Amino acid sequence: MTRTALDMIEEARARVSSVGPQAAAEQAAAGSVLLDVREAEEWPHGHIDRSVPAPRGLLEFFADPTSPHPKTALEPTNRVIVVCASGARAALAAATLQDMGYTDVAVLEGGFNEWKAAGLPTCEHDYAEI
Repeated sequence: MTRTALDMIEEARARVSSVGPQAAAEQAAAGSVLLDVREAEEWPHGHIDRSVPAPRGLLEFFADPTSPHPKTALEPTNRVIVVCASGARAALAAATLQDMGYTDVAVLEGGFNEWKAAGLPTCEHDYAEI
């Protein structure tokens, strides 16, 4: 039987913790990494300041410290909170990070949309400016 994308998202959500926007903001202020796995064209619509951009299609390369282009903010033992628009891509990405050996990974509940709805600060500039 074929697994659907929804099946995969549900499986990922079952094994990855989640954190609400306010708690994520507090954890980020304390040093947790907010990892934004949305695509570059989504960033001009807003993003979380100081979040680390890593489109989901390149996640494994950015998260691997031995790859030619790792994101230096990503360390397998650091707290990483994964962000997408609503939480589905973030769940898949967080499960991937766990598979890669990241030990403290969570998903931002409701994603960037919930962060913004909670009135938490956002900024708008192009991905290329990051």
